[in-house]
Amino acid sequence: MYSFRRLALVLALGVPAAHVLLAQDTSTPSTPAPQQQTPSTSSSQDQSQPAAAPLSQGQLSVQARIRARREQRRAQAIQDTYGHLYDVFIGGGFLRYRPGPDLQRLNFFSWDTAITRYFNDKLGVTVDGRGYYGTAYVGLSPGSQASTTRPAISEYAVMGGPTYRFFLRPKYSLAVRGMGGAAYSNFNGDTNGIPPASLGLYPDGTRFAVDGGIIGETNVSPNLSLRLAGDYYGTGFGGQLQNSFGFTYGFVYRFGKQ
Repeated sequence: MYSFRRLALVLALGVPAAHVLLAQDTSTPSTPAPQQQTPSTSSSQDQSQPAAAPLSQGQLSVQARIRARREQRRAQAIQDTYGHLYDVFIGGGFLRYRPGPDLQRLNFFSWDTAITRYFNDKLGVTVDGRGYYGTAYVGLSPGSQASTTRPAISEYAVMGGPTYRFFLRPKYSLAVRGMGGAAYSNFNGDTNGIPPASLGLYPDGTRFAVDGGIIGETNVSPNLSLRLAGDYYGTGFGGQLQNSFGFTYGFVYRFGKQ
């Protein structure tokens, strides 16, 4: 009987206490858990933000310095290559030439040498000497020997004039040249004593000579280059103008400092 009364007392006191505790738990507001930012959200926010101004200016500054250094190296290479006082050309050439007013053109092969004195990296004065050699076909003439149908002839010229480089690069260049001077013909050396005029050749003598062309050079080093030039060559033998076209080729060596 006593145990039953104790149990009833515990129940009587426990039930109201449980109601009080349950009411406190339901009335307390729940605190939301902090939201975690996903990587995709953070990356999209980073992309939406504009780049920092100092970084962009720094990149532009670096590119400008790179371009300035590249231009400085290029200018130095041009100065090292074309800043020489002299260049010497040694080579050969080819020319289509008419040795007489009524004769067909022949192939002239030549040696050619020149020296140019430069006043700056573009403008210079050239002195040129060359010799041409070929075989003229004069045909059969009354009483002529067979050996005189194709006599060997030669011609020599000394000229001078300005040379101007109009396109400069560290590895190659283009120039124009114009020269004037005198040419000497030796057309009777292989005619067996027959006068050249009797074979249809121009007479021997010294006449004016002019030359013009465009010169291209490829640099092997600052002192050495390979040259190929298109050439116009004009002479005045026999009171006529001989217009001839060909080319020259060879080596150029530069030395001295301006």
